Amino acid sequence: MSQLLGIIQRLKAMQEGNETGDVQQRRFEVNGKTLCQVKYFPATETFELEVYGDDKKTNKYQFDDIDITSIEIFDLVQEERNPS
Repeated sequence: MSQLLGIIQRLKAMQEGNETGDVQQRRFEVNGKTLCQVKYFPATETFELEVYGDDKKTNKYQFDDIDITSIEIFDLVQEERNPS
């Protein structure tokens, strides 16, 4: 649970750091491997999650909810830490 809370705190910091109107971005990594990058767009109050695949392809997803964005990131991190 503390890992999910940490993700939520990072995303909230992105929302709160938007006084300048600039796009905020953060990367999420496990053991030095970048899993995804998140951008926060203050003008639309949306998150863009860019997921990096093993095949060097990326997929982008748009979210307007911090909780759903957090869960998606949490799932990516858990999959990397506990492969099936």
